[in-house]
Amino acid sequence: MFKGLEHTAIASPNPQRLAEWYRDHLEFRINFEYAGNYFVRASNGSMLEIIPSEGERPSNKMKDEGIRHLAIDVEDFDAGLAVLQGLKVNFLGEPFSNQGNRLVFFTDCDGNILHLIARPAPLP
Repeated sequence: MFKGLEHTAIASPNPQRLAEWYRDHLEFRINFEYAGNYFVRASNGSMLEIIPSEGERPSNKMKDEGIRHLAIDVEDFDAGLAVLQGLKVNFLGEPFSNQGNRLVFFTDCDGNILHLIARPAPLP
């Protein structure tokens, strides 16, 4: 009956700019837009809805309550890292390995936390 997440929403003070950031930095495509809201889709079919934000942004630390990061799957970690370095994204630390996975944390243009991940084998 329940098939999984269809999309995740991110509130932004400038939804168009953030949608374009995902397009220009992570190869998402803007696949739907209405009334200032943008849907962006990754090549694997996952989607983000970017909506206009209201009010002040609360703290955005790695261990704050709530959704903390979006993990971006990549086929070739070194090539993906090089692209992001060339685009001068804001990295939150150095690349590292954890249980055979390669990761690096960074932020999008609104300061939302993401991480690049390459797994040698998918999770069960």
